[in-house]
Amino acid sequence: MVDAEQKIELYLVKLRRLLRAMNREDAGEVVRELRGHITDKATVSGELTSARVEAALAAPGSPEELASQYLTDDLLSRAEMSRSPLRVLESLFRWAGLSVAGFIALLASLLGYFLGGALMWCAMLKLIHPQTAGLWRLPSAPDTFLISLRLGFGSPPAGATDLLGWWIVPLGLSVGCALVLVTTHCALWSARHWRKPHLFALLH
Repeated sequence: MVDAEQKIELYLVKLRRLLRAMNREDAGEVVRELRGHITDKATVSGELTSARVEAALAAPGSPEELASQYLTDDLLSRAEMSRSPLRVLESLFRWAGLSVAGFIALLASLLGYFLGGALMWCAMLKLIHPQTAGLWRLPSAPDTFLISLRLGFGSPPAGATDLLGWWIVPLGLSVGCALVLVTTHCALWSARHWRKPHLFALLH
């Protein structure tokens, strides 16, 4: 019995140390819930023994693996509260190292933020480089249609056509902002949809 309880305590002490980046109260709640879960699982078929504790501790994985999962969830929760693209990307980078779903969410979010940011930059730089910034149709072979979002650095190729003119300013700002908002929403929805069931499965 004593040996079994010591194993639980050693596991939880290590986990608590690894969760020091979390809010202290939240980390304490995680440890308390996990202690109850491990004890319940280890005593479901009899008294607490060292072998049963080892089996219960094996289910969620090592303290390092479980701490990484909880820290990722903590980052995603903070990102959901702030809805900051930088915080969203920070949490997705961590999630991407843990699962294929996280990697896909990261790639999709990087693409969405890049396109949204490029449109907004182009809209603002049109005010500084009115003759060169914008959405341009480039000269190409017959029956082809090539377009380029130019930020105003360098002159467009001869024969190129500015498709939107000054309309790029309101359109670029509105569409760019919408892309950033939609990307943030989709990234956080993906996290809610995939992360919570995954963590629940680890513990059961």
